[in-house]
Amino acid sequence: MSYGLNSGSHSVYSLHYHLILVTKYRRGVLTEDRTNFIHGVIDGFADNYGVEVSHLDGEDDHIHVLFKTKPTTDLVKFVNTLKGATARRVRNEFPELKDEQGDSFWNDSYCLISTG
Repeated sequence: MSYGLNSGSHSVYSLHYHLILVTKYRRGVLTEDRTNFIHGVIDGFADNYGVEVSHLDGEDDHIHVLFKTKPTTDLVKFVNTLKGATARRVRNEFPELKDEQGDSFWNDSYCLISTG
């Protein structure tokens, strides 16, 4: 078995996560264009948190984000920033979502699973 190990000054690690975000009320508002836009938004700020997104996919009511990170990454802060930034940017880019979703875009909860 081969691991893609990363190293820090005093550690060796391989931290991979699977994040699932669901739209509010599981409404099917995620088109391919909107999902691609969300992917661009996530890629835009993931480096600030030491996160490397390896895959993003989903359906019309949820997305799956596979990423790897450093041990020093604050996962709760990253996920909350991800949810806030993507919701804000998607509502600005697609104003018609206000009629479909109301004020909230993502469900309050999320699923984060360690993988590997």
